[in-house]
Amino acid sequence: MTAEGAAGGAGGDGGGDVSLDERKLDVLRAIVEDYVATEEPVGSRALVERHQLNVSPATVRNDMAVLEEEGYIRQPHTSAGRVPTDRGYRLFVDRLSQIKPLSSAERRAIERFMVGAVDLDDVVHRTVRLLAQLTRQVAVVQYPSLSRSAVRHLELVPISTTRVMLVVITDTGRVEQRLVELPGPAPADDVTELRRLANAKLGGQPLSDTPGLVQALVDEAGPALRGAMATLASVLLETLVERHDERIALAGTANLTRGGLLDFRGTLGPVLDALEEEVVLLKLIGAVESGGDRTEPLVRIGDENEFLDLRSTSVVSTGYGPGDTIVGGLGVLGPTRMDYPGTIATVRAVARYVGDLLAQS
Repeated sequence: MTAEGAAGGAGGDGGGDVSLDERKLDVLRAIVEDYVATEEPVGSRALVERHQLNVSPATVRNDMAVLEEEGYIRQPHTSAGRVPTDRGYRLFVDRLSQIKPLSSAERRAIERFMVGAVDLDDVVHRTVRLLAQLTRQVAVVQYPSLSRSAVRHLELVPISTTRVMLVVITDTGRVEQRLVELPGPAPADDVTELRRLANAKLGGQPLSDTPGLVQALVDEAGPALRGAMATLASVLLETLVERHDERIALAGTANLTRGGLLDFRGTLGPVLDALEEEVVLLKLIGAVESGGDRTEPLVRIGDENEFLDLRSTSVVSTGYGPGDTIVGGLGVLGPTRMDYPGTIATVRAVARYVGDLLAQS
């Protein structure tokens, strides 16, 4: 399977390569692979020695000249070899790279790392640490969004005769708690009936559909329960409908400075600043929600990124969730000089595993 399938909708025109024959495409592939591996500009002689191109260094030099003229590679300074441009990486991702299937050892490592997660917080934090470790990039995981969740169960826990704790559990494992101040003393039987009515009306319903259902709870409640139900309904609406905050987990920022891994060339500060903004992180990994196959990661390279401070980076992201439902996004951010086939495969595999965990919960 090519990365064109794995990164469909990733951006880039993909149409500027019509003049490149297979030999020049092979040269570009070799340049990208060598530069990712060595972080050194790649020369024609090294390409001939390390790859089965079956042509002379002079022929490779001619092909490199064409690739440079077309904007796929560049020469960072005089007498140096060549390095890929954003356009070159895009063509590599769309046309040339083969997605690396994870080895059985890598899959077992994911399972061992994720097994034993006790709740949603644990799943999210294990996931973000795992992504950062496997890819050696900055990892971002969005908590399952309430706006894409459904009500699994509502619990009312009496605190006193006039107070109950409302506990809302969603099908994605999120737990929301609210204290409800009732308008007057409520016998235990009334609290039990409030719980029964709320679960009967809201259980299994998408949170986006709950406003009308909550209002119906008040309209249908008997006179003895109407005051308490109206108070409970206002707290339910605040919990289920009026919450717009989204939570993000981040890991691996130390990878930005480790051992020359990244080629930011003095732009590390703005990158770190951008990563502190939750709205930026949500947009980085949230675009997968808008369409396409959520199991196929989205790749944005360099200038394809919306945020100016992140245009020295690439982002690989995808949606995750139980079955065919997207409840959040996850992904990694790193240099444009990244191992795209390996990163795409890892992001996809981890997202699928997390989705399976949520489906079993």
